[in-house]
Amino acid sequence: MTKLEKIEILILDDEKEFTEELFEFLQKSGYQPFETNTYPEAKHVLENHEIDLLILDVRLPGIDGLDILKEVKVLYPNLEVVIISAHGDMDTVIKAMRLGAFDYLRKPFRHIDIQIVIERTKKYLHLQRKLKLVEERNSLISKTLEEKIDRHFIGVSRKIRDIFDSAMAAAQYPDANVLITGESGTGKENVARIIHYSSSRKDHLFCAVNSSAITDSLLESEFFGHKKGSFTGAIADKMGFFEVSNHGTLFLDEIADMPMNLQAKILRAAEEKVITRVGDTNTVRTDFRIISSTNHDIEKRVEENKFRLDLLHRLNTVHIHIPPLRERPEDIKPLLIHFTSYFAQKLNRPIAINEDVYKKLEKYAFPGNIRELRNMTERAIILCKFNSLSIEDFPLISKNSAASEASPDMVKLKSLEADMVRRALLQSKFNQKAAADILGITRDALIRKMKKYNISIGKAEN
Repeated sequence: MTKLEKIEILILDDEKEFTEELFEFLQKSGYQPFETNTYPEAKHVLENHEIDLLILDVRLPGIDGLDILKEVKVLYPNLEVVIISAHGDMDTVIKAMRLGAFDYLRKPFRHIDIQIVIERTKKYLHLQRKLKLVEERNSLISKTLEEKIDRHFIGVSRKIRDIFDSAMAAAQYPDANVLITGESGTGKENVARIIHYSSSRKDHLFCAVNSSAITDSLLESEFFGHKKGSFTGAIADKMGFFEVSNHGTLFLDEIADMPMNLQAKILRAAEEKVITRVGDTNTVRTDFRIISSTNHDIEKRVEENKFRLDLLHRLNTVHIHIPPLRERPEDIKPLLIHFTSYFAQKLNRPIAINEDVYKKLEKYAFPGNIRELRNMTERAIILCKFNSLSIEDFPLISKNSAASEASPDMVKLKSLEADMVRRALLQSKFNQKAAADILGITRDALIRKMKKYNISIGKAEN
């Protein structure tokens, strides 16, 4: 970390004598300081140098230091800011910390005070960059693709690498429909976005639709659009999902929950690429690729006559199955490092991870998969008392790890998942939204699991 050994510090204060004195001290201390007395001067330095730390006076002539803080944190999110002021206004201090300031010093301060702050900042920067290097090594997608989908795809296991290879192969065939299966929270939409943004359709819309979230009365209108006046409330012509996805990708999440009466129409649209708006007689040709996903056993839904076999064949040109996190425990460590790095920066808290956390998490079943790990990490960072995460910061683990450790090869998944749902309901005092948050799944997914395991509020108490 050569860059950090010569940490670059920008001073912005309107008092010339102060900046000169501080500049001299920082230079003698082995840092690379820059001295400015106006914001335009400071902006010029920021644009031309990789500044690590900004020492900012909160009161400058003609401009509020908090406005500067807000702007530089947007333009330079990795820049740390120490606020200084001759006034002990606690409201200002609180606002500054909420806007992302790393620390606060009141003038006049001793050189040793700023030295301590800089050293603390230096350690934080070192930790952040170390985590970032590990994270980038474990990310399977390029930085360009990552920026497009605004998500990471992280893992080191053979299984997750095979999924990535399958997604990239599917991307090369932009007309092939793809079915992605896997438990809730495994990252099915993430894989769908990788396929879309790696394909020739990447410059057109990725339209994500939750098939179970649309009311029956609006299903046909939402998918096929409608003509003005075709029904009460149709005050203007409207394009449906198939039309807006022209040249792009239509992602149908929770496809197994789609009503039977809509499935035949979806099949025809998928085969002919021609649709008719509700209340219209003219047909519209549209070119789209369908990527669908489900956390159900869709073949069982076919056997139960709840899903059309011919529609499954049409959607299942390429099938990608994402295994649950418990089946690829080697991915837990890189994912935890990534989530810790992300939330440490977002919450402005320097955080390390104790080695025992990885070992304990790898023995945990993770019924909510990656989504649960993400929520669990955020909660741990918010509630932890020190600048390192220990196993005590993951209360859900301690409650369930004993069962996992006792007979890891013999625990039945369904029994464990049902028990997890009951525990979450008890812990949340039967608040379904809170229980879903604990499990790292959506409220709809929780309700489905309650139905699946025949869990009512009364049974959860038993």
